[in-house]
Amino acid sequence: MQSEKLYIGIDAGTQSVKVAVFDEHTNCLCSYTKPTTLTYPNPGWVDMDIDEFLNITIDCIKLCVDDVKGQGYSADAIKSVLCDGVICGICGVDKEGNAITPYINYLDSRTQDDVNYVNSLNLEIFAKETGNPEAKCLFPAMFARWFIKNSQAFNEKGVKFVHNAPYIGMHLAGLKGEDAYIDWGTMSGWGLGYKVEKKEWSDEQLQILGIDKKFMPRILKPWDVVGTVCNEMAKRTGLSTDTKICAGAGDTMQSMLGAGIFKANQGVDVAGTCAMFCVSTKGIIPKLSQKGTGLIFNSGTLPDTYFYWGFIRTGGLALRWFKDSVCQKGDDPTYYQNLSKEAAKIGIGSNGVIFLPYLTGGTDFAKNACGAFLNLELDTDQFVMWRAVLEAIGFDYMEIADVYKDAGVDLTRITVAEGGSRDHLWNQIKADMLDAVVTRYKVSGGAVRTNSVFAAYAAGDVDDLPSKLESLLEKDAEYEPNKENSAQYRKLFTLKRELVQSDMPSSFTKLAKIREECSKFDSNKTSN
Repeated sequence: MQSEKLYIGIDAGTQSVKVAVFDEHTNCLCSYTKPTTLTYPNPGWVDMDIDEFLNITIDCIKLCVDDVKGQGYSADAIKSVLCDGVICGICGVDKEGNAITPYINYLDSRTQDDVNYVNSLNLEIFAKETGNPEAKCLFPAMFARWFIKNSQAFNEKGVKFVHNAPYIGMHLAGLKGEDAYIDWGTMSGWGLGYKVEKKEWSDEQLQILGIDKKFMPRILKPWDVVGTVCNEMAKRTGLSTDTKICAGAGDTMQSMLGAGIFKANQGVDVAGTCAMFCVSTKGIIPKLSQKGTGLIFNSGTLPDTYFYWGFIRTGGLALRWFKDSVCQKGDDPTYYQNLSKEAAKIGIGSNGVIFLPYLTGGTDFAKNACGAFLNLELDTDQFVMWRAVLEAIGFDYMEIADVYKDAGVDLTRITVAEGGSRDHLWNQIKADMLDAVVTRYKVSGGAVRTNSVFAAYAAGDVDDLPSKLESLLEKDAEYEPNKENSAQYRKLFTLKRELVQSDMPSSFTKLAKIREECSKFDSNKTSN
């Protein structure tokens, strides 16, 4: 039997769960991934089953344990497990710790009216204590208000609100509802309701929001050990009952660390399902925490680290939608490469084709906004449209970058992380649109690898976290901006913004009425 110590890192993302085993030298011994399911019960609603996250994780852990056993390791060699999860998504659990509501995440916009109400209060305490001046549909604080107002099950049996990574950890350790927890980074994913620098819930904010503090999970450090694998989960996963379960972390925070963002004034693009454009800071910057910036402020995984991020809600999801639904290549993960290879032959601006990426609902300037392709002609093919999708997301990046630059943040160099960073065309488009050098490291984002380092730290096998994380970085590729392309993209950006913000809102309203009428027809057809 191999005598080396092993650690498991888990990344419970919106579109999939990934489980990987690493040795003491952070070499990946095996990795398994399975997709998740999103459902859309009503316009603007996005539901998930948090137990699917749990079951997928259990399945993947079992595959990993069997794999490392085949490599000559025993289950006892796996010393600890750390899972990261979606920072903007929650469900309600009962006293047994089991879900009694759907899991709602950042793609959902059912709380828009409530968001408008909270923002109409015009309170300064939110920006002062959280760094976030306004409520947003993606904030779990708003989902919690929705559950309290609309979920009979939660009002009858609800004990705590829980994110997906802690839900997984609670069940692996056999914890109950009252044992629910959250790490200090994921805590800041709530958007409202806490004091970001003190790492504690805010009694005053929770009272304003109408959320009883008894429903809030205890706040822990990411590397705190919440327990060991319980007997039931040991049988289902093959893990030892001595394996430690850590409190875990937020996916965005771990991706930033995996991209080498340890200090202030560094930029990173986390190109996941929800594309995030982040800048690290030493704390709240008043100019970036003003209303209207559209930015969100969070606490990092490491002590005294913070960052702002702007998001493109359907960034990565729009790419998957185009490949799976438009190109009908859902069973071919390599088709992204084919699309980008051909799209690279098309000039900037996609022959004038414009994509509006509002596939999951409204925006700040148009609550009825929807996805659309504009300027199509007979010679428009899927490769032109693919480039248009990439550029549409890029235009949103430009919007966010302008806010950062206006506050004095230097964005001449940006690191890319997560799945989208593997696409050469996409990286070059970003370099050109943002007029910045784009860098990719060999471990792109590396959330599961980063998680394994924290798991080793929790087990007492790593002494200096920042030094260990920094030692893992190795540059993989760098993309220089083409100044001529950057200038042209700036012209197109101005035209596109005018189109969307001035010309399209009335059209979005009419399109919403058409969708409503069509939904009535579909309902009648189904009933007959």
